[in-house]
Amino acid sequence: MDGIRVGKRVIGTQAPVTIGWENIPKVEGGPVKLFFFTYFQPAVLFGLILFWYYAPNSIAKASTAVWISVVFKAVLLGLEWVNPRYRSWQLTWKELVTDLFYVGLGYTLIKYIEIYAGSDAVADYIQGYLHVGKLDWFLGLPILVQAFLISFIFDFGQYWMHRGMHNWYPLWLPHSVHHYITQLNVNKGSVGNPLELFLIGLGMGGFFNFVPRAFLLAGAMTMAISVYQHINVRFNTPRWWRYLFNTVEHHSLHHSRDFEASRSNFSNTYIFIDRMFGTCVDGEAELLGMEGGRRMSVREQMTYPYLQAFKTVRRKIRKRLGIQPASVRSRVS
Repeated sequence: MDGIRVGKRVIGTQAPVTIGWENIPKVEGGPVKLFFFTYFQPAVLFGLILFWYYAPNSIAKASTAVWISVVFKAVLLGLEWVNPRYRSWQLTWKELVTDLFYVGLGYTLIKYIEIYAGSDAVADYIQGYLHVGKLDWFLGLPILVQAFLISFIFDFGQYWMHRGMHNWYPLWLPHSVHHYITQLNVNKGSVGNPLELFLIGLGMGGFFNFVPRAFLLAGAMTMAISVYQHINVRFNTPRWWRYLFNTVEHHSLHHSRDFEASRSNFSNTYIFIDRMFGTCVDGEAELLGMEGGRRMSVREQMTYPYLQAFKTVRRKIRKRLGIQPASVRSRVS
């Protein structure tokens, strides 16, 4: 493959990709279908902002946010059957059972660990050790500004953590598991090694003080934008949305079998962060995964980073001690 030059890089030499919004297929159908799949995303975002801004305190709580998230993802799962982006990504029972296992893991074990060892716990420890308080002046800002700052600060940290995972081998090992997924659907963001899922959830929000309602708003904003990264639905995404926010098109490139394409679009929510640092590529890909699209079992996903780390350390120790691998010794003998 010749590939396509994007800036200083050539993308698509190892696997087919589509570069440029003008080359991405559009939703086809009648005026109602076109209207729905053009304005669904902005309507949900603005609807959730209005709900959390005006909701009475009796229902503006974390449990409500959980139920909204569950129902919203169920709706998106239905849309994947109505208007799929790629038939090759269509959900199977095997994929669904695997995804639900990881979704349950995220709501239980990983959530429990984050309470005691997550970024907020670390921030509280550092503040207590250094005898410094939170940055309270954020409380004086308008609640919508607070919500955006919470979302942005978290995503800015995620951008650099995610980029570091692709550039530093020890972090790449747990993250690489997530890149073995071969299709995108609404629950695929939960699939990965638990260590990677914990690391990608770290942020800096614990150092700042915000109104509790602002956290609910921020969570709604983040969900209503980032949920589309892993989804098998074809949208006519508005131009302003795809310029500001990460989309399934952007994220499918990040999961492409092409190496250069996978080293782009690191942000979780705000793609303009990638634009700021020159890592944004507009386009999409259908062929996803690694090693030609090999699908990992749950058992391998759980053990792969640690086994690979053990093999790497053992290989380096053998090299330093001058011990030849068994395959080399057998050929010599």
